[in-house]
Amino acid sequence: MDKEENIIKVSNLTKKFKDFTAVNGISFEVKRGEIFAFLGPNGAGKSTTIKIITTLATPTSGNIEIDGNDPLKNKDQTRKSFGIVFQDPSLDDDLTAYENMALHASLYGLSKNLAKSRIQELLEFVELWDRRNSFVKTFSGGMKRRLEIARGLLHHPKILFLDEPTIGLDPQTRNHVWSYVKNINEKENMTVFLTTHYMEEAERVADRIAIMDHGKIIATGSSDELKKRTNTPSLEDAFLALTGKDIREEEASGKDIMRNHMKFRRR
Repeated sequence: MDKEENIIKVSNLTKKFKDFTAVNGISFEVKRGEIFAFLGPNGAGKSTTIKIITTLATPTSGNIEIDGNDPLKNKDQTRKSFGIVFQDPSLDDDLTAYENMALHASLYGLSKNLAKSRIQELLEFVELWDRRNSFVKTFSGGMKRRLEIARGLLHHPKILFLDEPTIGLDPQTRNHVWSYVKNINEKENMTVFLTTHYMEEAERVADRIAIMDHGKIIATGSSDELKKRTNTPSLEDAFLALTGKDIREEEASGKDIMRNHMKFRRR
């Protein structure tokens, strides 16, 4: 497939909660094989947008296309095309690393032999094969993140959604996680859609960045393009120039991420 082909298309997407508009008529596209970053202050609407794209929430209006599928009409087929690493831990701490992977494989209907080979391949990729029989509750935060990335890749998705995947991790572990992500993107031409509060991460890994505020996308472009547009020396300065410096409240529509994950797993 041509990398220039759009694998995600969002048009006039709106989500209202009674009198509150969390997402206000946004439109954007993500190219196949692109690393696309979604940035915004608390309450900007980015989490709601991702929940809608990944079939965890229903829009009030608008159109979405994921790898040629309409997620509102064909959830199951759409879900097969992507993997998700949630912001908060979603692993079962009382299972081993291998058991967490095997459970996910069963949810996606992978055969026993295929699941076995992919689990080994991915646990080796994230350097956890030697800990495959260890309980997840004994893992560090970085190890859990690496396991979640491996789990999200188990069914060979075309798109990987990463919602604040490195929050709470030390700089060394964050660097390690992004090295894996870049490797996956380059090796598999996998599209990566990420959100992060760490500006240097977005600047380092993203091909393009969309900045969202008050439910609207207010700017899109590469890091250099955003800095040039705002005449600022860094992405963080560009972000503040576009969104302001006021402290924001958490998103009014935010829900417990674990409940959303369980909803997704039940399919």
